[in-house]
Order: sequence, then C-alpha cells, then structure tokens
Amino acid sequence: MANISLFTGGIAPLPESGRPTGMFKHPVRAPLLLGAEGFAGDQQADRRVHGGPEKAVHLYPAAHYARLAARFPEAAGELLPGSLGENISSPTLDETQVRVGDIFQLGDARLQLCQPRSPCWKIDDRFGVDGMAAFIAEQRLTGWYFRVVQPGTVAPDASLDLIEPAPATPTLAAAMSLWQEHRPALETLRQLAAAPGIASGWQRKILDRISWLEKQPGATAPQMGAFHVKPESDQ
Repeated sequence: MANISLFTGGIAPLPESGRPTGMFKHPVRAPLLLGAEGFAGDQQADRRVHGGPEKAVHLYPAAHYARLAARFPEAAGELLPGSLGENISSPTLDETQVRVGDIFQLGDARLQLCQPRSPCWKIDDRFGVDGMAAFIAEQRLTGWYFRVVQPGTVAPDASLDLIEPAPATPTLAAAMSLWQEHRPALETLRQLAAAPGIASGWQRKILDRISWLEKQPGATAPQMGAFHVKPESDQ
C-alpha cells in the first residue's frame, strides 16, 4: 500500500513563452470521478503528446524532487509535489519498484502501468531553467503513466494498492535503461514489446527499433529521443 497525494488542474499560460500547459496542478480536496481519460476536470493542453487513454493518469515519485532541487537550485523553491504536472505523488514508490503491466487499486478505480513519461520542453519553461527536461530523461526520473482499466470514484485520502503484479515483465527502471542502450539485445527488446498492458505507442516504437537493428547489424544505432523538444513552430 502506498500513501499518495492527488492533483488536478486546468490549462494556463507558461511564464516565459505564454504557451498553454496543463502542468499547473492543485491538490484534490474532494472525491473525483476517474474515467478512461483521467480525472474529472483535469486538462492537457497539447493532446498530441499528453493525455488520452494510455496517458490518463501520471504518477511522479516525490523523492525525485530532491535530486532536481540539488541539480537546479535556482528552481528549488518551486520543486514541490504536483509541480511537474503529476496527478499522483507518492513518497514511497519509484521506477525501481513497479513493472510494466502492474495493476493497482485506487479508490473504486483500477489502473495499469503502461509506459514511462517522456519529459517535455515545457518543464524548462515552467521553472525558468535550461536542461531540466533533458536531465529528467537522462537520469530516468520520469515517473509513469497509467491507463484506467476500471473507472471509479477516488477520494483524496485513497491509497494506491498493487493488486495484480506483472512479475514476468521488467521493472520500469530496467525497461527505460534497456531503451536507452546503444544496441540493446533484440530478444530483451522483444520481451519488453510483449509485456502485458504496454502502451501501444511505446510498443510500436520498440518494434520499429527492433526492425531497424535487425536490418542494420553493423551500423551505428540512432540515439533514442528521450524527451519532447520544442517544436520549430513554437520557437
């Protein structure tokens, strides 16, 4: 059982670019309905890369904030649970303790871990620093996304309970480490792609990479993009 805090929010402008974001979240004070695309009232600005059934709920480990504050002391005062746009903050869970496909109970709802978060350039804008999104990606301090397998009502004092572990799949930390390897073992990649509950978009990227590595056995593998860079149209 993991004690948690819940956060939701609407869309607001970023301080530097003025671009819209759903990153500004606020503590949940009353029970909320959790549906297939997330908590009632929670919003995402760029639906191309955020939100949807396979990014319905974002959990960020609270312990990561200390590392971020140490690396970016100029933003330390703002690096608090909820400030990276997460819906769930946990002081005890991190990527080494959960697996792709794990199913959790949260209030009346059930959630399945399906992919890591890919940090976005808007994190740098949000905190007024350069390189935070890249650091989060490189150090694999990403947190993860859940899909909702059973909608339900969630109270602010709900706990997050693992009810159906996926012991045959890698931890999320191991999966992300594998993904960042220069030329990972193809069979290990295939096993990750076959993980129960893996998000379809991430699975497709893994299968595409397997296909490329099979066809180019001696070539230098391209570096895997670890975070969303700012689109040229937004420069």
